Amino acid sequence: MLGGMNRIKLHQTSPEFSALAFGTWRLLDDPLTATPGALLELLKVCLDCGITTIDTAEIYGGYRVEELVGAALALDPGVKARMEIITKAGIYVPNAFHPDRKFAHYHASAARLVKSAEKSLRWLGVEALDCFLVHRPDWIASIDETAAGLNQLVQEGKIRSAGVSNYTSSQFAALSSRMDQPLVTNQVEFNPFHMEPIMDGVFDQCQEKRVRPMAWSPMAGGRIFDTEDAAAGRLRVACAEMSARYGGASIDQLVLAWIMAHPSHPVPVLGTAKAARVRAAAGAPQWVLSQEDWYGLWEAARGHRIP
Repeated sequence: MLGGMNRIKLHQTSPEFSALAFGTWRLLDDPLTATPGALLELLKVCLDCGITTIDTAEIYGGYRVEELVGAALALDPGVKARMEIITKAGIYVPNAFHPDRKFAHYHASAARLVKSAEKSLRWLGVEALDCFLVHRPDWIASIDETAAGLNQLVQEGKIRSAGVSNYTSSQFAALSSRMDQPLVTNQVEFNPFHMEPIMDGVFDQCQEKRVRPMAWSPMAGGRIFDTEDAAAGRLRVACAEMSARYGGASIDQLVLAWIMAHPSHPVPVLGTAKAARVRAAAGAPQWVLSQEDWYGLWEAARGHRIP
């Protein structure tokens, strides 16, 4: 039943990361993390818990979160040296920096990805990105174009590994065919209310390629705690019934354990900016759900028994 917070590789060719990642999507939404000093204190909590991996993206916070993360890390070189950074690029929307931009669009050409990665390096204040992901598939960029940008960044030492986010299994396979170095992850939404990756072949492919996926929105954007949501209510009741079997584990911990129990071994990306929630989440890897309890949470979320 007991496991632990291990160092992991997303793929045998990737750097090491923590089994949970600290997500930065909504940092600017919370005054507790909207300043470099406040964010640094939260990053110290992450490190104390064994969470060493920061997940961010060029687009987060209206293109301002990477700058905030970089400013926080610059305050303490010791913290900076202990953390790995995963960032993403490829989504471009109208914003204050580009008032002439008219339409939101994806852009994963070689030149665009290289330019975005170089900007991320400057904002984050690092010499190389531990992992760089194409944030969304660009439907009108050829796989040769996208792969050329990722291959160039690896060859130039600007990124240590490359991956994708929100790709289908066929899109992952196509891009992989043009890569000089294997793609190391596919970051997708996965939680008890969004189980598509176990149904659509994405996690099957990850097992086949021995690639660990990353799971964004593990708490379903807070839906799990919604007292007006019937499915969330069923899930909370099921977690409460199971808690005693897992040392009094919280709902957060049991849901994270449910995600991590899949044999593709997903890495959850935490979305909280609260230190107490980070500490609670860090305890999740110690709990290995039984086969029956995993399906019990599946049933609670779905509202019906397995087929």
